[in-house]
Amino acid sequence: MDKKICIITGATNGIGKATAKKLLEFGYRVIFTARSMAKAESTLFEFRNTIPECDAEYYLVDLSSLAEVRNFANQIKSDLPRLDVLINNAGVWEKYYQKSAEGFELTFAVNHLSHFLLTNLLLDLIIHTENSRIINVSSRLHLNGSYDFNPKDAKSYNGNKAYANSKLANVLFTRYLAAMLTGTGTTVNALMPGVVNTGLFDNFHPILQKIMRIFLISPEKGAETSVYLASSEDAYKFTGEYFDKMKPAKSSKLSKDKELAKALWEMSIKMTGLN
Repeated sequence: MDKKICIITGATNGIGKATAKKLLEFGYRVIFTARSMAKAESTLFEFRNTIPECDAEYYLVDLSSLAEVRNFANQIKSDLPRLDVLINNAGVWEKYYQKSAEGFELTFAVNHLSHFLLTNLLLDLIIHTENSRIINVSSRLHLNGSYDFNPKDAKSYNGNKAYANSKLANVLFTRYLAAMLTGTGTTVNALMPGVVNTGLFDNFHPILQKIMRIFLISPEKGAETSVYLASSEDAYKFTGEYFDKMKPAKSSKLSKDKELAKALWEMSIKMTGLN
C-alpha cells in the first residue's frame, strides 16, 4: 500500500517501456496498457526477469476504441484504491487516412481523444490521491500543428500534419486541465521526449528510416523527462508547463491560446460523450 501507483499507456516498446522500467526500479507499482497479449506478456516477462521485486501488470486496451477506454477506466476504478501518476504516453503516426472504431480520424483518436477520455474518467481517483500527477507526452512537432484536429476524409488528410495537430492538442489539453485543477494538489504537465528510435516511424519509407535512425536518441534517453515529471520532488512544483530535457520550455503560440484550448475541450467532450 506504500508503493506509488503509476499507469502508463503503451509501454510494450519505446519511451513507454523505458519509462515503466525506470519507475519499477524506483519501486513504483506500474500498470501498463497494451493492444497485444503476446507483446504484453513478453514485456512483463522482461520486467520481472530484470528488475528485483518488480510490481508490474497490464491491461489489454485498444486505445483507438473509446468503448475499450471506458471499460479500462471502469476496471481501474474498481481495482485501485488510488492513482499517483497517469502517463498518457501511447501514440500513433499514420501515413494514410484511417478511422477509429467511433469514426474519428485515427491519429487524433488515439493521440488525443483516448487520453482525454481516460484522464477525465480517472480524475476523481487521481485528485483524491495526495500529490498526484498527470503527464502528457507531446512532441516538438506540435510547433507545426494547427486547429484542424479531425480531418474528415482522405482528400484533406496529411499524416505529418495530423500527427502535429494531435501533439498540439496534447499541450492545449494539458494547459486547460491544469487550470481547471488549480488548488486540487494534482499537477498536469506535457513534455517532448526528443526524436526517439521507436516503432513510431515504421510507416516511413525504408530509406528515410535509415537516415533518420542515425540521428535518433535511445528510448532510455527519451524517457528521462517522463521519469523526471513522474518521480522528482522538484517537478511537483510545476503545473501547466511544457517540458524539454527535464526543464520548462517554450511551446508554440497556438498552444497558449486559451480560446482554442476551450474550443478543443468542448469538442472533445462531445466526441467522447462525456457529461
